[in-house]
Amino acid sequence: MTDLFDKTQINGMTLANRFVRSATWEGMAADDGTVTPRLTETVTELAKGGVGLIISGHAFVVPEGQAGPRQMGIYKDDLIPGLTSMTEAVHQAGGTMVTQLAHAGTFAAETLTRTQPRAVSVFDGLAKTPRHELTVADIQDLVSAYVRAAERAKAAGFDGVQVHAAHGYLFSQFLSPAFNRRQDAYGGSIENRSRALCETVAAVRQAVGPDFPVLVKINSRDDVEGGLTLEDCVETARFLENAGIDAIEVSGGFLTSKTLSPSRLGINSPEKEAYFSQGAAACKQALDIPVILVGGIRSLEKARELLTGGAVDYFGLCRPLIREPNLINRWRSGDTRSALCSSDNLCFRPAFKGEGIYCLTEERERAE
Repeated sequence: MTDLFDKTQINGMTLANRFVRSATWEGMAADDGTVTPRLTETVTELAKGGVGLIISGHAFVVPEGQAGPRQMGIYKDDLIPGLTSMTEAVHQAGGTMVTQLAHAGTFAAETLTRTQPRAVSVFDGLAKTPRHELTVADIQDLVSAYVRAAERAKAAGFDGVQVHAAHGYLFSQFLSPAFNRRQDAYGGSIENRSRALCETVAAVRQAVGPDFPVLVKINSRDDVEGGLTLEDCVETARFLENAGIDAIEVSGGFLTSKTLSPSRLGINSPEKEAYFSQGAAACKQALDIPVILVGGIRSLEKARELLTGGAVDYFGLCRPLIREPNLINRWRSGDTRSALCSSDNLCFRPAFKGEGIYCLTEERERAE
């Protein structure tokens, strides 16, 4: 019988169990994106805590794609030594780790990049400041940037890479009709809107070889007016499988979606958990590759229900592991209480202040 604590493999990458630390912006890198000892310690604690697969916080592949302060970078070779020290520490702690490759697109932090953010399309109402609409040549340059970033990840000892195509970042903007108004081969039908992502994945696969895991994170729905639909998500997932990915992580929403954002508030009952499970199950039915579900997993019972029902293969957790990096070991030991995370999103506040992500609620409870 399939179990949550089964040892499994994704294209030769061994996972100790079916729990994944989904990419979480830590805000702990140096200003230029270099890995710091604090960031290494944070991910090492996750490995010690029993997480089957650690996905790094989104690492920007070009300087103009940076999304926020103290974000980890993978845009130049000078960053490889720091990345290597992190992967070595994770492996020594018994962990497995891939890095998430990302570009913020129109949501890039202008105050940090000091350049116009790149947009899939420029139209009235997109932003309050000017945007640079990507040319076809720009898109090909981005494909090359992702390839070089993936090669750096492999050189630094990561066990694989994940391309970020969710939450309103660049490839999510390509996929979403709400952002993609292009009239060329990269706009219009879902086949065209997925073209830039599929070209990137295919190029990355060719560069890293057949035995290096390549994953993608995608929205099941954008939950914004005129955004990506579940039907288009499933179609894109099929294209990505054909392009050579080894697993897909299913999320949803934009960071600007408020109540329907990827990190929803008040997940305090089983009914509120796993809020993207419908989209993940639809992808699972359509694909022959593993599906990772992220979004609101708080209990062992909910994860086991979805696994035994055949809805998904793996379970991504973000906020619960900020408060409890040892959560998976706790569950494995027999303490099956739900995660202590209160889903209040206060953990993101210190990161925006340059202090790095940590659980403010836990800190306050300790002080009382």
